[in-house]
Amino acid sequence: MTAEAAMVIPALVAFAVVLVWALVAAADQIRCVDAARAGARAAARSEPEAAVLDTARAAAPGQARVEVERSGELWRVRVEAPTPGPGPLTLTLSAEAAALAEDTVGEEP
Repeated sequence: MTAEAAMVIPALVAFAVVLVWALVAAADQIRCVDAARAGARAAARSEPEAAVLDTARAAAPGQARVEVERSGELWRVRVEAPTPGPGPLTLTLSAEAAALAEDTVGEEP
């Protein structure tokens, strides 16, 4: 093995690890967005809060935290999930979705 190969192989391995981590983080971010949207839709349909949380958690990545709140006519669902990875590669991904509560549709102000 040449000295150049001995220098390049660890760099290529590190690059591959970072690339795989980035792909996993991107996939988890998409799952956070999907989970927030699914939870907001369920809340807008006036489903019980436990069902809304279950719906969002089912679509969210593992170890995700889900929060549901109503502010005026809108239901807001926020999903946060940590990414797997060592030290500096650990991030907290988050997504939020809002949906108009169906029980307010057609009401006079």
